[in-house]
Amino acid sequence: MRLGLDVAQHHLEWDELLRRVRFAEEAGFDGAWVFDHFQALYGARRGPCMEAWTLLAALAASTERIRLGALVTGVTYRHPSILATEAVTVDQVSNGRLEMSLGAAWMEDEHRELGIPFPPRQERFERLEEAVQVVKLIMTTDGATFDGRHYQLRGASYLPPPIWIGAGGPRHTIPIAARHADVWHTFGSPPDLRRKSSVFDEHAKLAGRDPSSILKATDLSISEPWDEVRSTAEAVRRLGFSYLVVDWPTEGWDRVEEFVDRVMPELAR
Repeated sequence: MRLGLDVAQHHLEWDELLRRVRFAEEAGFDGAWVFDHFQALYGARRGPCMEAWTLLAALAASTERIRLGALVTGVTYRHPSILATEAVTVDQVSNGRLEMSLGAAWMEDEHRELGIPFPPRQERFERLEEAVQVVKLIMTTDGATFDGRHYQLRGASYLPPPIWIGAGGPRHTIPIAARHADVWHTFGSPPDLRRKSSVFDEHAKLAGRDPSSILKATDLSISEPWDEVRSTAEAVRRLGFSYLVVDWPTEGWDRVEEFVDRVMPELAR
């Protein structure tokens, strides 16, 4: 079981965020995850909230082993060719430690406040699928050309990190992840994950892909009693999820350190 730590950058200044990421690296977490928003999601909206991709570059230069990513990058915020260049930069600065994660975006108020167009839901799904194709093409093909409804390329190329896709909708986003993701990230209780995983596997097979070749990831809350945390982790492991993103708990540092000491060694075996 691989474990990542959600370092939750909203309401954090750089020193505290870097402390969390370096702690995760020293504790043996596989990855550290920020989010892709331009203001805090809850609490004081005007509190500190660093931009994801410039932040990832800074973290890449300040760490040595831990993998880094934004869970997930909304495809509406940046043209995918620009996102690809940012990703390649972070991947090079980190010596290949980037996890690239994409999603359809959802926070309408943030788009409106910042003057970023917020397309209807169906168009966001279309943009997600096209963006994944654009990013893959630009990173794997010299002189890539793409003629999509929303995005176009003319003779572009870069080099790829693994592509994560965050997807929870059985009708639209899960099929996109099944067709294109190196890693599928979703969320929910074990019964929810069982249903979603069944849909994912079906669509992966329809796309000619072996579902077992695609890594599955989900979140793990550590605020519950430790036996319950262990039970949830084991339940999702049995469902084929082999990467857990540990949510930074409201209880703070003491709870994370206790998790590292009491539970993490069992899960990381």
